[in-house]
Amino acid sequence: MVCSFVIAISQDRGPLARYYASYLSLSESTRYSGCMPNGEATTTPQRTTGRANQKLRTHTAIVQAAVELMRTGREVTMLEVAKAALVSEATAYRYFPDLASLLLEAMAGQMPTPEEALKSVADSRDPVERVAAATEHLLRLVLAYQGAARAMIAATVTRPATAGARPGMRFGLIDHALAPLAGTLGTDDPAALAQLKNDLAVVVSAEALFCLTDLCRLGPEDAIASVVSTATTLTRAALEATAAKAG
Repeated sequence: MVCSFVIAISQDRGPLARYYASYLSLSESTRYSGCMPNGEATTTPQRTTGRANQKLRTHTAIVQAAVELMRTGREVTMLEVAKAALVSEATAYRYFPDLASLLLEAMAGQMPTPEEALKSVADSRDPVERVAAATEHLLRLVLAYQGAARAMIAATVTRPATAGARPGMRFGLIDHALAPLAGTLGTDDPAALAQLKNDLAVVVSAEALFCLTDLCRLGPEDAIASVVSTATTLTRAALEATAAKAG
């Protein structure tokens, strides 16, 4: 109505119109700068900024809700995240196309770097000891966040094209654990080092842990001990095979 009133004044040449035209100074009329000649309001920068800020707050709330739910170790679903963020499930899906993409963003910055994870063996040059530390670290992390780990596996295992959404923490840990071999096995037999890394990727994994806890019915500690034993056995065997070739 204000826009129409101002436009009507500008089009009228009567005394009343001249009175209001003189009354409405330029500084006052700038209040209505969002009016179009046809009387329709335009979107002001303030409104645009306000919407952008609201979207950012909603996005942040959804991610933070996912982080908090992940930390409980419970099952993580888009519906539960939406409830915790006080938004609808449909709104959550407008910000994230699937649960995997949300979990990937929620995990960012939450996990330690490989260097931080292996700080306890930072001075060790023994690949077997370092692999044992890397394996135990990853599996305890999986147990702590197992709801999110299971959700991530479930969301991507039937859609291989989305596998890139998985964080792949095992690879960084394995690379860092085997770093002392870069100048030895990595130089003398790079194919053997690459094969060892592939072998360890199968073992140092959430899938291996869940196989032992879910299918073999092992308790968490026994399952971790079993995976650590397998990982160190693989590493030791690779080193011994390399030494035998050199001998």
